[in-house]
Amino acid sequence: MRVITIVLDSVGIGELPDAHLYGDEGSNTLVNTARAVGGLNLPNLAKMGLGNLDEILGVPKMPAIGAYGIMMEKSPGKDSTTGHWELAGIVLKKPFDLFPNGFPKELIEEFERRTNRKVLGNKPASGTEIIKELGLEHERTGALIVYTSADSVFQIAAKEEIVPVEELYRYCEIARGLLDEMGFKVARVIARPFTGEWPNYVRTARRHDFSLPPEGHTLLDVLTDNGIAV
Repeated sequence: MRVITIVLDSVGIGELPDAHLYGDEGSNTLVNTARAVGGLNLPNLAKMGLGNLDEILGVPKMPAIGAYGIMMEKSPGKDSTTGHWELAGIVLKKPFDLFPNGFPKELIEEFERRTNRKVLGNKPASGTEIIKELGLEHERTGALIVYTSADSVFQIAAKEEIVPVEELYRYCEIARGLLDEMGFKVARVIARPFTGEWPNYVRTARRHDFSLPPEGHTLLDVLTDNGIAV
């Protein structure tokens, strides 16, 4: 007997009551994506009941061979880690910290001091766009490109030829420790190595996430405590 959980991140099917807090009113990723591409072809998911959840172009309504439904998070917040933790049995009381205006000055200054490298960026941004915007200055100065997103993330981008990947990982560990030490509840610190020549940089497969440990006992812990392999 096995249980296999597959999570499709960012495949939402309708807004939650707190959507207005994040500028997400009217969101319906699955329905809107189906409409944008002229319909989806998902015969197996349709058999399991996907088409019964909403009007999804290309996915018919039919009697289901599986259980289906739309669930609503109990936790405050909207990022991936919140959802993953809740699936594992942890409901957050306080959401992860977000940084729509970039990270506080005192945090960045201490990070610069501990890494002995300056910081570029420090704002919410697309990962591919910010390396195009700041990549040349990064190559010239060796400064680290730091940015965030709509999620609770502290992302550090660096060209592999300028900052070796292991060194970038070390800087991420410094950031992870510093955030925890200063009381910032940030879900993930993410190493974002890239390579290539401006403006056609390519992010490499050596991304690494330094996640905050779950706040409490998860379903996986319960299974492990009872001698069941996970």
